[in-house]
Order: sequence, then C-alpha cells, then structure tokens
Amino acid sequence: MPYTISLISPEEKEQLAERCAPRVKYEIKSEIFGCCIKLLSDDRALPGKWQENFYPMSQNIRSHGRLFVFSDPSCAENTVRFDPYSKTAFLFNVSYYGWVKSIALGLCGDILEDEHGISSVHGACVDVGGKGLAMVGISGAGKTTQTYGLLRDPHARIISDDWFFARVFGPEILAYGSERNFYIRQDLSAIWKEYDGLVEAEEYDADGRAVADIRWVVGKGRLLPLTTLSTIIILKRDAADPQVLCPLEKGEALDLFTGNGYFNPHLLVRDTRKTALRDRYISDLIGRTDCYLLNTTGTPKTTQDAVRSVLGMPGSG
Repeated sequence: MPYTISLISPEEKEQLAERCAPRVKYEIKSEIFGCCIKLLSDDRALPGKWQENFYPMSQNIRSHGRLFVFSDPSCAENTVRFDPYSKTAFLFNVSYYGWVKSIALGLCGDILEDEHGISSVHGACVDVGGKGLAMVGISGAGKTTQTYGLLRDPHARIISDDWFFARVFGPEILAYGSERNFYIRQDLSAIWKEYDGLVEAEEYDADGRAVADIRWVVGKGRLLPLTTLSTIIILKRDAADPQVLCPLEKGEALDLFTGNGYFNPHLLVRDTRKTALRDRYISDLIGRTDCYLLNTTGTPKTTQDAVRSVLGMPGSG
C-alpha cells in the first residue's frame, strides 16, 4: 500500500523526536544538492544503502532537514508525518527503501523550492551530445527502462534515473543530479542484457532492488553532475490509444503535469502556495524545452527507437 503523509505541528514534532531519541543507533549526514539531510534510525540494514545512495556530508555541518525512520506498533504501516517548519519527517513502518530515499529527496526539494527557487522533477535525465532529455510519467510507464536503454549508446550520459533538480538561468534550464548511486531493479538485465551481472544476486533486497554504481557498466565519465535541458518526453501507457509519439503544445504539456500531480507522488506539502510555486516552475520548464508524449505499450525496443528518433540518434539495434 502507498504511504500516507500527515502534516504535524512543531510541538508534535518535538514529542515524536523525544519518543524516537532513545532508540537512535545511527545518525548519518548526507549531502543532497547542497542540503544537509540527517538520517536517524535503528535499522541495521538502512545505513549501508543510504551511504551508497547519497554523497557524504561533514558531521560538523548543521542539518537542513531530518528523517527519523523507525518501526512503531502504535502506527499504521507506511505512515509518514512531516513538520514543514523544522523540515523534519518521521517514517514509521516504512520498509521499502525506495520510499525512504524518495522522501529524503522530497524533503530536500521542499527546502530548495522555498528558499532557493530550485524545482524538483521526479523523472530521469540523460545528456546526449550536450543536450538534456528528461523523461517523466506515472509509475510503471517505463522511464527507468528507457533511460538504461539510452545508456547503451556511448554518446549518452546520465544525470539521474529517478529525480533531478532544475533551475532557470535566463533562456535555459539547468538540470542537476541528486544521487551518488542509483537504486536499480533486478529485472533490468532481462530487458537490456548489457546490465547482467551489475549486481550480485544476493545483494538485491526483498523488493528486488539494489543500490548500484552504474559507472561499472557505462564508465566513470558518463555520469554527469548537470546538463542543459532541451527536451521533455512524457511517458504514458494506454493500450486503447494507437498513437505512439506526438509533439505537445505548451498548454497540453502543462495540463498533463498539473493533472497528474507533477508526476511526483513524493511531494510532502500540497497546499495553495506550493501549487502556485510548482505551476510556475513547470511553466518555465515547459516554456524552454520541446515536449513530446510517448505511449509505451509497445516492446521496450520499439519505445526505445521512438525516444531515439526524437533525439536524432540511431536505432537501438
């Protein structure tokens, strides 16, 4: 079941922090695009994944946001409580690491959009020939599959496979990576054989995923910190629609973003003020890029060829 988010007051935050404090065994500060995010937990398996996933931060830096991750029999499964004033999130009975790291990114995004005019995009970002491509869509639309399909081409370089930050600089949008290593699916090698053996079978968790260093396959120089975004492809999966690929007008693209919660289920606060901020950011994003809608009901190779046709790349072979 999906996790549920409840906003809490600073007073409730203090009460929960005091309740968790005696159980804290691990305190880890990590850097996520300039923000110091502190993880506090007693889960022995969590620190290893977290430290592989994110860049380290000096322990002398004060944290900008905090994540308490604990089991608690008094709470329902997958309960998230967030104090927007102190930027503190409590994750109770959340066992799926993919949600833990996404909530950390959502927390960082909450800080950056309020204080620095930087927006979050829940999607993949790849650089091809110095131009950035973003792929977004609802869960299961195929953005991860198509991202790693592109990386089989030596001219493609990855910024992020799941979440990136974007900032307006004059007529351009700069897209920045967010993670040190990526939380990949075990079945990736069943689609693209090049990724077979990237992670040993025993290293995958109960959810069939593992934090992996993609540099081992594509090379160190093909993981970039940023790119200039030029194209956005919105992925959908609709068997009733025979059309595969079509360009989008700016208004159509904006309607798809806003109508689908910006394709981001991990936004911690969704109020009128935040919606206005995000609408403006997405309008800036769309206004400076070419947008397409791609139906992914075909085979992964068919979809990959459609993505490559937008970028002027040769077919996937």
